[in-house]
Amino acid sequence: MTITVGAKVPSATIWNKDAEGMNKIDFAEFCAGKTVALFAVPGAFTPTCQDNHFPSFKKNVQSFKDKGVDTIACLSVNDAFVMRAWGQKLDAEGEILMLADGNGDLAKALGLTLDGTGFGLGLRSARFSMLIKDGTVTALNVDEAGGFEVSDGDTLLKAL
Repeated sequence: MTITVGAKVPSATIWNKDAEGMNKIDFAEFCAGKTVALFAVPGAFTPTCQDNHFPSFKKNVQSFKDKGVDTIACLSVNDAFVMRAWGQKLDAEGEILMLADGNGDLAKALGLTLDGTGFGLGLRSARFSMLIKDGTVTALNVDEAGGFEVSDGDTLLKAL
């Protein structure tokens, strides 16, 4: 079942790799007490994700902060090493937190998976954006498989 606006985010393990090491994160705890702008991509380094989706949030970092967002985070079903390397390539440090859902646990718990097995990608996260306030989903924008129409940064910013 897909998560809906008004629902609490689930507890699921995700990861972040930074200069100090590997960080295991419980997603529900991570979202508690703050406002999070989360966007998920099917894969790091993939064309639409890298050329369109990520930049739509990067260009709006200050606007999100000005509207009260504490953390902007990018999620993908990739490992933490890949997400760190991708974040370094896109100059995300200090602006967008790169979160790895290597086993797809969070994507499954949210009900927002994409079956990419036909393309050799396995189970991935659907392309979406979500605004979370103190653990509760207040906005959710999910693109159709292969699409990029509603999950961009500008659209999520309007929800604020």
